Amino acid sequence: MFIKGCRMMKISRVIMMNKFRISGILQSSKNVQAIDNNCKGVRTYTWIEKLEDFHREKMKAVRFSSADLGSLYINEGEQVPEPDQNEVRIKVFATAINRADTIQRRGRYNPPPGATDILGLEAAGIIDKLGPGCPDSLAVGQRVMSLLSGGGNAEFVVANSALVMPIPAHLSMVKAAAIPEVWLTAFQLLHFIGKVSPSDTVLVHAGASGVGTAAVQLVKQVGAKAIVSAGSQEKIDFAVSLGASAGVNYKEGSLADKVMAITEGQGVNLILDPVGASMFDDNMKMITMDGRWILYGLMGGTQANLDMGKILGKRITLTGTTLRSRSLEYRGRLIKEFSSLALPLFETGTFQPVIDRVLPFSEIKEAHTLMEGNKNKGKIVLELQKEESGTDKQEL
Repeated sequence: MFIKGCRMMKISRVIMMNKFRISGILQSSKNVQAIDNNCKGVRTYTWIEKLEDFHREKMKAVRFSSADLGSLYINEGEQVPEPDQNEVRIKVFATAINRADTIQRRGRYNPPPGATDILGLEAAGIIDKLGPGCPDSLAVGQRVMSLLSGGGNAEFVVANSALVMPIPAHLSMVKAAAIPEVWLTAFQLLHFIGKVSPSDTVLVHAGASGVGTAAVQLVKQVGAKAIVSAGSQEKIDFAVSLGASAGVNYKEGSLADKVMAITEGQGVNLILDPVGASMFDDNMKMITMDGRWILYGLMGGTQANLDMGKILGKRITLTGTTLRSRSLEYRGRLIKEFSSLALPLFETGTFQPVIDRVLPFSEIKEAHTLMEGNKNKGKIVLELQKEESGTDKQEL
């Protein structure tokens, strides 16, 4: 619930008299401090959802004991994390599954040094505690979404304040949870690395995936042309509905021949490639002179017959990249630019987070099964708890 204005002081005393341990909120909430200093006329709200959450020591979190899908489980005795310098603790309402989670479970994508090994690279919820040094723009009770190095598949997670973004006013927690990892990845590929321009023709492999659906919308917004590859006509049609100009089923015939026909023999200037080895030869045929090729995944394997002469002859820029292991400074700069250029377009409805389905937190195994089977169009979101109906979603 929300508690308004001077009533907070009275309710605070009642809470303390009843020995509820919420001192962490009262000390860390800038909203509460503002009310205490100047009670009259202050329109500040502090969210007290469930008082027992603020003195909990244990939480639920996703764990796994082996690469096998059946080893996934929800540990109900996980320690609730405490925010450190410049960190916030988020009470998670919704989180999401990414390809990286399934690869980590199989032992091929370990978290960066110092990061938790709890799965989950993004989360949406409310800030329930601030660590020292957090900026004034963040407050207890604020609805936020965050990019994470891990830990998002849990009831609580800590995040560096530089990696936290306000949730656009009209978006639900579920929709917000579908944004950070895939949209920031796509934004990085296109703007930070690919330097996309309106004159580009961009080939988006896995065009109906989370990153793919975000990339298609970003390409369209720039004014460039997007062509997608996907494994079914249904997925191609879906990507076209988001703004792709055409699509090719990579399972039927020569992908390169079809793309060259679509582009009237010109090829593509920029390739976003999460596949790797199995697409290598086709990519070499389709890419133009001075083309940019960005490799950000290896779903199709790591070993390919590499003819360096072709790369040299076409003056191709081939860049490999990840996001999770990037420095805090880099990710913070990425989020700052994304928040400036892209978040306002979620407010207007120009950009839409694409969700394939929403599952309860308990169905973590089903979520991984769907991801590994490439059955999804867009994001697979896990909901930990529902927002109260009628809750004001305006930023605090």
